[in-house]
Amino acid sequence: MQKIPEAFKTSQPGSLLKTAIMGKTADLTAVPKAIIDTLKQEGKTQKEISERIGCSQSAVTRHLSGKSVGRNKCGRKRCTTRRGGRTLRKIVKKDRFQTLGDLQKRWTESGVETSRATMYRRVQEMGYRCRIPQVKPLLNQKQRQKRLTWATEKQHWTVAQWSKVFFSEESKFCMSFGNQGARVWRKTGQTEMPKCLKSSVKYPQSVRIWGAMSAAGVGSLCFIKGKVNAASYQEILELLMLPSAEKLYGDEDFIFQQDLAPAHSAKTTGKWFTDHGITVLYWPANSPDLNPIENLWDIVKRKLRGARPNTLDELKAAIEASWASITHQQCHRLIASMPRRIEAVISAKGFPTKY
Repeated sequence: MQKIPEAFKTSQPGSLLKTAIMGKTADLTAVPKAIIDTLKQEGKTQKEISERIGCSQSAVTRHLSGKSVGRNKCGRKRCTTRRGGRTLRKIVKKDRFQTLGDLQKRWTESGVETSRATMYRRVQEMGYRCRIPQVKPLLNQKQRQKRLTWATEKQHWTVAQWSKVFFSEESKFCMSFGNQGARVWRKTGQTEMPKCLKSSVKYPQSVRIWGAMSAAGVGSLCFIKGKVNAASYQEILELLMLPSAEKLYGDEDFIFQQDLAPAHSAKTTGKWFTDHGITVLYWPANSPDLNPIENLWDIVKRKLRGARPNTLDELKAAIEASWASITHQQCHRLIASMPRRIEAVISAKGFPTKY
């Protein structure tokens, strides 16, 4: 039980606290509130407490009931009403991609006359912040249902089971790196100064890559030339996937993961897997958030931003170096996230997740 400070134990109740709380109508401070709680625990009545600390009995009542609020403060009256605030909230929720100008226009059309700055403050008070949206695949109802069904079927898979899956994916790497939103320090009149310009490339050089990973580490990379058809994909499987799987799994069986690209789902590709005795994991469409190799591509791309290659050969060399630097510990952590990814899809009812 909290003890009453010795300074307040006096023969004259409230003699030292009256000055501290600046009169009976003032807001209670932290010390009187603590003493009220202590005296209440000791069984004192509200009247006895008010006499003891020198405040009104109603102040004690408000504090004990949790209804204690500060007095009305000075300042200009708000120019918007609660009803206007509810209208603005509906406008924001109707279309999250509206500009401030759009929001103000629609709010004004609803009958609320106010400045853009006031409208912006009201939106912030509601907890909304203007942010760059994440880019996620567009999923239709059928695709969401298939994702949910697939996740439900895999809900009880353990990390050990996911460790037997050999994940694969293709990715594209460009010479030009996105830096939207970049800022530059310049003075008036320096708008066109070369050092203050952000260069853009209409058709940046790029490379396409096929790669694979497991809980034990990464496989070999393949730089893809031209369009991938069933024949060229099977060549990748034969020359790169099989040796990588042997290195990572040895004589143990594994399950191969691939997306639903035409070359992957071709009948001849299916026959290739059957002839080689490899089980293929069914994969729901538009589900990069379920594939941990996507995180490895992000790691490589972040490293490339620091390397800033200038030629296609430098780009390829930087990609290979970044890929080779990925450790099996990183891979294992990503595979260990699979149960959480599954739960996230179930919680989102098939919609895209944070992964």
